[in-house]
Amino acid sequence: MPAATSGSVPAAPAVRLRRLQPRGHPRRDAGKRQGKAVKVWDQREYKNLDDNVELGTRNIKIALRRLRRFAREGAAEELDIDGTIDHTAKDAGLLNIQMRPERRNAVKLLLLFDIGGSMDAHVKVCEELFSACKTEFKHLEYFYFHNFIYESVWKNNFRRMSERTSTLDLLHKYGPDYKVVFVGDAAMAPYEITQPGGSVEHWNEEAGYVWMQRFMEKYRKLIWINPYPKDTWGYTSSTGIIRELVEDRMYPLTLSGLEEGMRFLSRG
Repeated sequence: MPAATSGSVPAAPAVRLRRLQPRGHPRRDAGKRQGKAVKVWDQREYKNLDDNVELGTRNIKIALRRLRRFAREGAAEELDIDGTIDHTAKDAGLLNIQMRPERRNAVKLLLLFDIGGSMDAHVKVCEELFSACKTEFKHLEYFYFHNFIYESVWKNNFRRMSERTSTLDLLHKYGPDYKVVFVGDAAMAPYEITQPGGSVEHWNEEAGYVWMQRFMEKYRKLIWINPYPKDTWGYTSSTGIIRELVEDRMYPLTLSGLEEGMRFLSRG
């Protein structure tokens, strides 16, 4: 796929876009319609995910442990027993305490959560995933988005209108050694992905798919985690579009789905 810049727009998946042009999708008074998001111009309020929530199951953490690469980094804060014994013996029995950096998971993870709207039904399991990631990954960065990725993301849902991070800055700041995980139900109107102005909250100059293509060009290891069961994905056209954009690297938020996703991220 050719590289894209903020000034050039890659071609959209042609077949998908022809078939899935919006046909009279209502933009008002449709929020109750099967969990799909619709255009709302007022300022909605979302809650931050709680990363201190007590996990309902240990299985999430166990699955995440498939994505590990240990290294000793940082300050020497841990007692090195073998080193202490060795140096003490060399010093004729004079105690010579040796310290070393703690052994930590060196994997760098960039986590992006869909928040609000139809994702409200999945807050508990997303909090469990978030909490597990905070425990397992020292090098963790996280951001929120709503429905799909556009030109900005945010860290705090209570200040999301005033404190945003440019998606372009994010792509420049975090290197290609990061593993990227999007978490969202992928359920929305197709135009939210395929059209400029498709966002349900603001006017986006570039279509969402353009931004996802930029992520795919930057990060070799990128997956999408979907809290909906896999056998329901065929009911929404948007899910199919997103699966195509991420090269079918979408996994259900289940034990086996997480294990499969972590296995992909850990390869190579």
